Amino acid sequence: MPERDDVYTGSTVDALQQSFLNNLYYSQGKFAEIATRNDRYQAVALSIRDRLLANWIATVETYWRSDVRVVAYLSAEFLLGPHLENNLLNLELTEQARQAVANLGWDYTEIVEQEPEPGLGNGGLGRLAACYLDSLSTLSIPAVGYGIRYEYGIFKQEIRDGWQVELTDKWLQLGNPWELERPERAVNVSFGGHTEAWTD
Repeated sequence: MPERDDVYTGSTVDALQQSFLNNLYYSQGKFAEIATRNDRYQAVALSIRDRLLANWIATVETYWRSDVRVVAYLSAEFLLGPHLENNLLNLELTEQARQAVANLGWDYTEIVEQEPEPGLGNGGLGRLAACYLDSLSTLSIPAVGYGIRYEYGIFKQEIRDGWQVELTDKWLQLGNPWELERPERAVNVSFGGHTEAWTD
């Protein structure tokens, strides 16, 4: 079995495989035989998040010690796209993750496809904001994106009996493993006005 640090931050197939099982067991209270498709996705995503956090915390500590200025980028939308494959690519862990998943008898494509599109934007503004954040990161400019954590995405659609039917995009219904909740820092944002209802 890999060393403890290796399970959380290691890049070998063995370290990732053990990390997937640990997150399945300790973070979700499940074991492989009863794990659902979403459980497997969450286990893999949490394991990759562990590796991201190691880098992120080291970066934040460096900026904090150096007392640097940080760009605060405010946008109503951030259309970031699914995170798992993007983070695997950036960490250069795609092939190791594929092998670790295969060793466990899981389906890599099924796991990747389980991740919902984050409902944080609906078009050009959100995509542009995400590109700005990517550019800031590439240029090593300290920055934080501030936006609205929408509970629902814009909508999904189906065609029923030849008609378009809009469905609620409940992208957070099964949880979001990429978030770190900070309830002690939560603020309520109020909107003025009132609502009216009528039947046409």
